[in-house]
Amino acid sequence: MAKVSLTLRRLVILNRRHNGTARRGLLVSGPPTTGKTTTLQQLGRSFHLAERDRHSGRVEHLPVVFLSVPPAATPKMLVSELARFLDLPLTTTMNQARITDIVCAALYQLGTRLVLVDDVHLLNTRTRNGAETSDQMKHLSERIPATFVFAGVALDSSPLLTGPRGAQLAGRFKTVRNPPLGHGSLAQRVAWEGLIKGMDEALRLNAHRTGALVRHAAYLHLRTGGRIGSLSALVREAAIAAILDGSEKITKALLDEIDLDELAEEASRPGRRR
Repeated sequence: MAKVSLTLRRLVILNRRHNGTARRGLLVSGPPTTGKTTTLQQLGRSFHLAERDRHSGRVEHLPVVFLSVPPAATPKMLVSELARFLDLPLTTTMNQARITDIVCAALYQLGTRLVLVDDVHLLNTRTRNGAETSDQMKHLSERIPATFVFAGVALDSSPLLTGPRGAQLAGRFKTVRNPPLGHGSLAQRVAWEGLIKGMDEALRLNAHRTGALVRHAAYLHLRTGGRIGSLSALVREAAIAAILDGSEKITKALLDEIDLDELAEEASRPGRRR
């Protein structure tokens, strides 16, 4: 996460010195449930807090915007999602160009410097709608003085980076790969335990003892395959189960009773006793 934040910071500074060429951006790519959306949210949060401190006297200021690409998106649908995030009044008679102008003007006035776009793997540039929506994103990145960060599943092999449009994107965006977290080296175990520690400290169960989850770090990695989304789901469901059964604490036995998503279950099945 620290490396991604540093890369983003450099790109933001680079784009502030924009000289008319295409702005640079960031792609966050990885398998499902590996924390890509969480990465976007954390990047947005840290950037927002830093910008708020830098512009503490500014009343109307929105440093970060976030949107998800709708299924079967069209250019108008995409820019309308931005308008909804900004709570801009739209009418049914407005066309794509008009909505785009309104959104770009609002983002410029609000001083937006970071645009986070999730689920970009839904854009199939081999179709007309997908290609035109990809062009719309490029158009927005040229009009809005902001750094764009796209996140999606397996972007390296997705249609988003194929063909002439994909070559343009690949030529302007750095890729940060977001694989499942490992547990083999000391550094990997420290990072994994740090993640679990944060979840452990956030639990508000009456009988929970601080550090109880961390003691099961190796087991939790085996269960989830290092996928942040699967880990979060397991801990949250276990906490709910602990409340419902009255125990108010998460034990290994309770964790083992909970079924996870099929990806995590398939990865852990050979090493588990069912």
